[in-house]
Amino acid sequence: MTFFTSALSLDARDCSISRKLAFGFAAFAMAAFLLVAPACYAAGEHLSWVATWGAGMVAIDPGNAPDFTGQTLREIVHTSVGGDRARVWFSNRFGTEPLHIGAAHIALSSSEKFGADAHGTPNQSGVQAGTDHALTFNGLDSVVIPPGGEVVSDPVALGVPALTDVAVSLYFPDRTLASTEHSDSHQISYRAIGNQVGAADLGGNSSPSGPWYVVSGVDVDAPGDSAVIAFGDSITDGAYATVNENHRWPDYLATRLAADPDTKKAGVLGVVNVGIGGNRVLLDGYGPNSVTRINPDLIARSGARYVIILESINDIGRFTSDHQPYGDLTERLEAGIAQIAAQAHQHGIQVIGATLTPYQGCGYYSDAGNEVRNAVNDWIRASPIFDGVADFDKAVRDPQNPQHFAAQYDSGDHLHPKDAGYEAMAAAIDLSLFTKKN
Repeated sequence: MTFFTSALSLDARDCSISRKLAFGFAAFAMAAFLLVAPACYAAGEHLSWVATWGAGMVAIDPGNAPDFTGQTLREIVHTSVGGDRARVWFSNRFGTEPLHIGAAHIALSSSEKFGADAHGTPNQSGVQAGTDHALTFNGLDSVVIPPGGEVVSDPVALGVPALTDVAVSLYFPDRTLASTEHSDSHQISYRAIGNQVGAADLGGNSSPSGPWYVVSGVDVDAPGDSAVIAFGDSITDGAYATVNENHRWPDYLATRLAADPDTKKAGVLGVVNVGIGGNRVLLDGYGPNSVTRINPDLIARSGARYVIILESINDIGRFTSDHQPYGDLTERLEAGIAQIAAQAHQHGIQVIGATLTPYQGCGYYSDAGNEVRNAVNDWIRASPIFDGVADFDKAVRDPQNPQHFAAQYDSGDHLHPKDAGYEAMAAAIDLSLFTKKN
């Protein structure tokens, strides 16, 4: 078992140590670090890392936490940008106890089917021969993540194509109750008994798993490239998109970016979906409010250069049930979104505001709420705080009834698009926004 080492500290009785000795020790420690630090920490090399996939993580209700003790999770994720090396991020953000990962692997996922489960769903837990690599952490094959922490693996020499499925496998040798997840993955992953991280496939030894647990991001070494962060709620997350087909609007955007010669030349190819179903700007909902997500889900993502913000429909829809007796909702939503934009700009990230899609006919619709939606949309279209606008409202609304989804794009709940709607949203994004010199 490998644990993080604690920082060196001096007992009170040692405080008489001379400044000269302390300085000498610090200099020696730094020199030693530079000698033994992995190659991935070489000066400037971090600038080539680009997030190819990611997920916004939320807390799991302890009463419903799955038990992964002695089990392997093989989680399937879909890349956007490709590279010749990869590394993986693991999160214990909402954990209250240390999380021990006994072993972890990464490989390219195989499309081969290994039988089917009781519901007739084919098992696609296999990996492509010759692509499986063990992941290490500062050269060690296991890691313990402190409560609230996140770690990144050492790089592995794995050629990761763009727009392909990758399998990340992790084994939990100790008692492990899950605490951190992305529940609405719209992707089937797998769990199996025992340490199966290096298995060619999990086959009959596995069962399907819906959420993504612990794994929060995958980076590739892609010099000169950068990423777009899709920041939002369930409409960004891909509610009602076809499972396993990668038909969320950020997926369609990634496909467009990869095919467009201008964005390829500009090196804007990564798309990271950090949408969380039920997310709100002003209050925690299912997951933390969007302002508290700025650092972990936007600024900390490798190579982030652009963000598309699609937030606040849940604040509007739930305003009656979660009413707070202060201020004007429209002004408060605009202030919250502006705060996301301001912090993004501070870190050199260009901000694209996305208009809120129609919701007339859905369960929490109100005429008063729709007035707020239209006001927020007018502000997004006109505000100088945005470097560009993605007019999703215009892309999917019914021309004859602009407060309602067009039938060909409506999933049926009058709030979320179906696949065709997500495709229309991605098609409405002007790709020249990613090729202008900033």
